[in-house]
Amino acid sequence: MKIPFLGNRHEKPGAPDPEGIAELLSECELLRSQASQVGVRLDDTPASLEELDQLVPRWRDDEEVLPWLGNDAGLYLGTVIVRTVPGAAWDLRPDGQPVIRLVSGREFDVVASGHEWASSGAPELSQLYAEVAES
Repeated sequence: MKIPFLGNRHEKPGAPDPEGIAELLSECELLRSQASQVGVRLDDTPASLEELDQLVPRWRDDEEVLPWLGNDAGLYLGTVIVRTVPGAAWDLRPDGQPVIRLVSGREFDVVASGHEWASSGAPELSQLYAEVAES
């Protein structure tokens, strides 16, 4: 795995490696663990987003877990988009925030969406995916 911040002397300095970034951002360990505990398999498909939307939000009672789970939910949403929407790719804003960029140039802050979903359940992850997939 090539990850830009780990360095690679054979490439142009500062040149991001899209595959390395996508692999790193797709881990979402906390979300995958929580989903697995209740029998939801996160297979990077739009159907798995629908299953996440159906989970009972027990994490909302845990102030420490909530932000981490929201972050993972956004990164997982982004992973599904990148793997299923033609031309969608991860991009990093100058402040380091990962976003999804479509071929049209439209940008989606999936991490912010993940935090909203984790804290309130709305908008649903599957609904956000449908919006991006239509673009």
